[in-house]
Amino acid sequence: MADEAMKFLPATKQEMMREGWHQADFVLITGDAYIDHPSFGTAIIGRLLEHFGYKVAVLAQPDWHTCRDFKRFGRPRLGFLINGGNVDSMVNNYSVFRHRRKRDVYSPGGKAGRRPDRAVIVYANRAREAYHDVPVILGGLEASLRRLAHYDYWEDRIRRSILLDSRADLLIYGMGERAVLEIAEALDAGIAAQDITWIRGTCAVVDALPGDAVQLPSFAEVTADRAKYAESFALQYANHDEASAQPLAEPYEKGRYVLQNPPQPVLTRMEMDDLYALPFARNYHPMYEPLGGVPAIREVQFSITANRGCFGGCAFCALTYHQGRRVVSRSVHSVVEEAKILRELPGFKGYIHDVGGPTANFSLPACEKQKTAGVCSDRDCLHPAPCRAMKVDESDCLAKLQAVRQLEGIKKVFVRSGVRYDYLMADPDDSFLLELCRYHISGILKVAPEHTQKPVLDAMRKPPLAVFEAFCRKYRQVNEKLGKEQYLIPYLISSHPGCTLNDAVDMALYLAGSGFVPDQVQDFYPTPGTLATCMYYTGMDPLSGKTVYVAREEKEKRMQRALLHFRKKENRALVAEALRKTGREEAAPILLGKRETDGRKLRNKRDRRRGRGPSVRRR
Repeated sequence: MADEAMKFLPATKQEMMREGWHQADFVLITGDAYIDHPSFGTAIIGRLLEHFGYKVAVLAQPDWHTCRDFKRFGRPRLGFLINGGNVDSMVNNYSVFRHRRKRDVYSPGGKAGRRPDRAVIVYANRAREAYHDVPVILGGLEASLRRLAHYDYWEDRIRRSILLDSRADLLIYGMGERAVLEIAEALDAGIAAQDITWIRGTCAVVDALPGDAVQLPSFAEVTADRAKYAESFALQYANHDEASAQPLAEPYEKGRYVLQNPPQPVLTRMEMDDLYALPFARNYHPMYEPLGGVPAIREVQFSITANRGCFGGCAFCALTYHQGRRVVSRSVHSVVEEAKILRELPGFKGYIHDVGGPTANFSLPACEKQKTAGVCSDRDCLHPAPCRAMKVDESDCLAKLQAVRQLEGIKKVFVRSGVRYDYLMADPDDSFLLELCRYHISGILKVAPEHTQKPVLDAMRKPPLAVFEAFCRKYRQVNEKLGKEQYLIPYLISSHPGCTLNDAVDMALYLAGSGFVPDQVQDFYPTPGTLATCMYYTGMDPLSGKTVYVAREEKEKRMQRALLHFRKKENRALVAEALRKTGREEAAPILLGKRETDGRKLRNKRDRRRGRGPSVRRR
């Protein structure tokens, strides 16, 4: 185990001493188990700092009940770097119905309970308790999405910036490679953490603002007035591109502001190639082996991240707020070199599980303008229809798939990270779809129409149903041409803002008529940073000001969810109740079948046979 551990960044004091260090430059604290794989931000930031000569130790899932574990490596020379893990700790710990989850795939053996609620806040305060004068810098998804005042679903209220609750010095938002290197350089030069307020891609607490800063509504205003919260979100949404964004300032009490500097520029292709060529161990740390390993590695160990960013603009997705709308991708050579590394790993059986990213067939910027002037602040690339300036080009993605599958020892290359079918349909060249169906799926392609009803699709920023139906026809035609029998399985979301119970019934009827059986159905989960979460809290679309219906009651959410899986026996009572509540009993023969629609009559006959009167109700 000791020899295996040497492939990793030090995770124990003994491993640090074996490296010959007496002090780490940074202690990197994370809510996940330590997995040294480029799908994990902890590994990327740790390896990048190591590459530039910094000594980094990893404190994974520390015991937060006291500050003792936070002293494991002694006082770091430059600072603590803290993230909550690959998933927001509250989402990781609780279901959408606020039930405590029983499993955590990012923990040893999949065991839940190894990270606290609001992990970033807890870890930051313990680190401050351990060494009060050591800089504390936040990063990762949990901090990024909570960098300004945000709606917290679990407490059903607006919480202030996580910078204040954590008592941290700085917060890195978005993809943090550039920012963390600039912060490290400034700290190494002796600049105090509280004076590092200028770096792009960071937030800091200040009492004086730069001249070009845009003032957001104050924390007091957004907590008192939902319209002010929507106004603040719209300003943030319009200032989220490196080329056009201005600094944003959120006022708090005592003359303090949380200052959000403009975003960092996205990495270049060469920088992406260099980043993914770093010497990752590509597995979990061997100390977890006796505990059953870490389940999260299974989905990503033999997968390749080929791109970052997404211009899809889905309202329920946090990617726009975290990774941004500019797409950057790696070169064909870089992807091939990583495939060669995977080919040599223990346990590899010839299958690359995925080559993709947020959206597999987004590999290049949406249009030429984005390369110099940035993304548009007042319109989306794909909604309500593909922009006329958009340049649809899937050839770069296709070239990577072709190159990897031609490698010796590679049996199959899958695409599992999602395909935007509206972008695919806008491509006059069918080459990508043909090769996708011929080589890169295995019987089933999962796509994400998310809903079928126009008001809901508009709120989601998703294409009309007609586009999905046209894609279904083309997919069927292509497979017929190839002589393959392959199917589509749609991903769907229930209870999304804009969706009434009637809309849910209509979607169930559509599914019944089309023959689609949803594989994955998820209830809308209001998480910080998304456009849809702002709609959920305010009841309005912050970009248009229009009122949006919101299903808030748990009973209605359960009925909407049940309607998507109306064939399941355990959902029949909820489906029947939804039909009665909407006055849509005529749909019962389709969704419930004749036996259920005549249930009262059948029950009365059964009761009479058993000697009971018709008014007797079985419990």
